[in-house]
Amino acid sequence: MWGLALSSLRHRSSAFAATFAAMFIGAAIVTACGGLFATGVTLAVPPHRLAGAAVVVTGDQTYSLPKADPRDEEEDVQWGTFAERVPLDARLVKAVAAVPGVLSVEPVHDASGGRLDAIGVGAKDAKNAKDAEELAQRITATVLRGHAAVALTGDDRGLAEFPEALPSRENLIILSAVFGALGIMIAMFVVGGTLSLSVQQRLREMALLRAIGSTPGQVRRMVTGEALIVAAGATLLGCLAGPLLGRWLFDRLVSAGVVPPVVEFRQGLLPALVAAAISLLTTLVAALAAARRAANAKPAEALAEAALPAWRLGRGRLAIVLLCVLGGVALAFVTILVMAKALAGSTAGPAVLVWAIGLALLAPPLSRALIGLLSGPIRAASGPAGYLAVLNARARAVRMAAAITPVMLATGMATANLYMQTTQSDAATAAYVAGLRADAVLSADGRGIPPGLLDEVRATPGVTAASEYALSTGFVESPHDNWQREDGWPLRGVTADAAAKTTALSVTEGSLAGLKGDTVALSAEHARNIGGGVGIGDELTMRLGDGQAVRLRVAALLDTPIGDELFVMPARILAPHTTSGLPAQILVATAPGTDPGTLALPGVRVLDREQAAAGFGEQQQTQAWVNYLMVGLIMIYTAIALVNTQVMVTAARRREFGLQRLTGSTRAQVLRMTGIEGLMVAVIGVVLGTVASVVTLVPFSITVAGSPLPSGPIVIYLGIVGVAVALTLAATWVPTWLVTRSRPAEAATAAY
Repeated sequence: MWGLALSSLRHRSSAFAATFAAMFIGAAIVTACGGLFATGVTLAVPPHRLAGAAVVVTGDQTYSLPKADPRDEEEDVQWGTFAERVPLDARLVKAVAAVPGVLSVEPVHDASGGRLDAIGVGAKDAKNAKDAEELAQRITATVLRGHAAVALTGDDRGLAEFPEALPSRENLIILSAVFGALGIMIAMFVVGGTLSLSVQQRLREMALLRAIGSTPGQVRRMVTGEALIVAAGATLLGCLAGPLLGRWLFDRLVSAGVVPPVVEFRQGLLPALVAAAISLLTTLVAALAAARRAANAKPAEALAEAALPAWRLGRGRLAIVLLCVLGGVALAFVTILVMAKALAGSTAGPAVLVWAIGLALLAPPLSRALIGLLSGPIRAASGPAGYLAVLNARARAVRMAAAITPVMLATGMATANLYMQTTQSDAATAAYVAGLRADAVLSADGRGIPPGLLDEVRATPGVTAASEYALSTGFVESPHDNWQREDGWPLRGVTADAAAKTTALSVTEGSLAGLKGDTVALSAEHARNIGGGVGIGDELTMRLGDGQAVRLRVAALLDTPIGDELFVMPARILAPHTTSGLPAQILVATAPGTDPGTLALPGVRVLDREQAAAGFGEQQQTQAWVNYLMVGLIMIYTAIALVNTQVMVTAARRREFGLQRLTGSTRAQVLRMTGIEGLMVAVIGVVLGTVASVVTLVPFSITVAGSPLPSGPIVIYLGIVGVAVALTLAATWVPTWLVTRSRPAEAATAAY
């Protein structure tokens, strides 16, 4: 049957072009995401200033979260990452210099010449990487025990100079894993759909093979052989193109600020091998599923079904549909009842795909029902062409569903993902504006507010209150925090006597004016879940952004929504534990009519409320751009599948069009008829895709914005619909125009 498979490919090259394109793009996307994943895992950050050091000693940026019971050895250890640079104990310089094998040490201090950031270590004998690793192990064993410090070698040495690159590991791993998995699922869906459609169009041929004595196993081997031959070439080219796509995506992430430019892109061979294995396995499974009905059907039944394929709701399909419905409902409830605002996308994102798969499996009966609703208006508006289009659509509901599915998938996923992003960004911006009571925001472009500037601002005419504002993240050390999370809690530093006038923090107990000395304010609901519950006057220990532990007394409890928990403390406590060592901003409240321009000082940028809100919104859009990029890539893949499927469906009707023209229809009438059919495909696909997106967006919007309606311009949806309709019509008209160029008699006698 392999020879027959090769012969089929030679004579049906156009039919397999769609499958080849789907496999090629799928392999390229998976390979690219694998490269991003490998880059995150290895996180190569070559050193610059310390390139000559064999070993670099620096602060340990990782933090093991406290266990509920420190004696419980079975409880998994969770790890967080400190947001600020962790300083070294100055005594380590002499201690490291005394380690056997150390030739020299070079202390590296921060920009102000204060804290010790790293120690470059020269080795007496370090001929290769193994020697450097042995020296690092010796330093760790003899000096670093009991210190929050690590000894780095190789490309890890760059993390001592650029600790801001460390979060890139998690960002790249999560981003590539999510979109890689999404790409695999869509590839399975698309490849399975194109193979299934190809088999449907060849049922007559396979029925004849069965009639002359071919066994079901031989038919299956022929179909899988054809698919694997196509997959081998497509996968090879996709794996070769994948690194180029991965590099391009990585460069976009760097330009968007998601990954620092000091991180090196590392593709490696393993991602390509994994992508090849996934692609071939996906093709094999899809081919076996597509060939099952053709191989098992009786020859007479297959010949009858070749003209008008029947649709059956088998047990397997029914089980998957029920699983998708139950899964979609469960994800909706989890999104509303469990997930925090920042994490709502982790359940809402998969939900749209679950709903789309469920609707796709029910596409034939749903399409038939929607065709019935559309038939009256179409026939009334388009006359004979519309009448023929409706008849064709009803008779070809199964094959039409194959074209509807990619339209639905593209529309549903694009609508859901884009509006989830706009809703999240708008909600974050709204929360920022709601929490800002200041009339102006002063910043020093990332350098930090210099000492003495607060007093100078307060002395400015028209200023009624001014508060330093520091930002960081930290962890609760003790009592045990039942809500502790790996990415830490937002920390905000303020000036006590001006906090109430410059921020909109709502206090349920205590007062922001009490934030003096070693004090803290935290969310009331969160406080009830720390230890046995903490209240005013109680103490807790926190690990600040640079890893230092501080003991703080609770001075106030805040009313914040679940998911927006934060800790507020005096800026004079928090700022020294940030990388810059200084507050990030000054929040200023002014008397009515005061011009914010009067606050302009050398080296200080002044923003009014509107400008500050706009700047925050731009930051949100920059972060959102990465998701737009990845979603856009998946949407392009789905759109190509849409075009391929519609081209396959239309091109296979050459004989039908020839017979129609022999009975009196003109070429223009055939084009009008197929145009109406294409419009029906687009409308039904858009309707089903909209349903899939709505049942996803409503729970997400309730959680994130408190409203069932997502936010974002309507032009996004109109653009998605417009592109779907245009692609569907183009993919219908172009092959129709091509196959109707031949004489009707020639077309009518052509093979199916």
